[in-house]
Amino acid sequence: MFRSIIASVLFVQDLARCVAFYRDTLGFQVKDGDSESAGFSLGDQYFLLLEISAAARLISEEALELKIEGGPRMLLAASVDDVDATYEELKAGGVAFLRPPTDQPWGLRTAHFADPEGNVWEINQPIG
Repeated sequence: MFRSIIASVLFVQDLARCVAFYRDTLGFQVKDGDSESAGFSLGDQYFLLLEISAAARLISEEALELKIEGGPRMLLAASVDDVDATYEELKAGGVAFLRPPTDQPWGLRTAHFADPEGNVWEINQPIG
């Protein structure tokens, strides 16, 4: 049935602010986009920011109200070569971390931050 997940799409309210964060702060390279979206390539994954009203039109032909208020509903995890170095680089660039680099009992070193709209990210690497 399902072979793999090929894309992650975040519904956002302020597209320009989120594009600036992902492009300028995290260093993601914009692959494509328009007035309602911005796409980035991350290895073999496609990562898309989609304005919330465009997301509603994509999902249904009927008038659909998508709500993204409230707490985070997912966590995006990205592997990096060195969590501590990436943490320091992102922190110097203005990223506010929710949790600094921490060794986890399941064998990963992780750190967590949120984007401008509260979407939570984990950066991780294997311990040892």
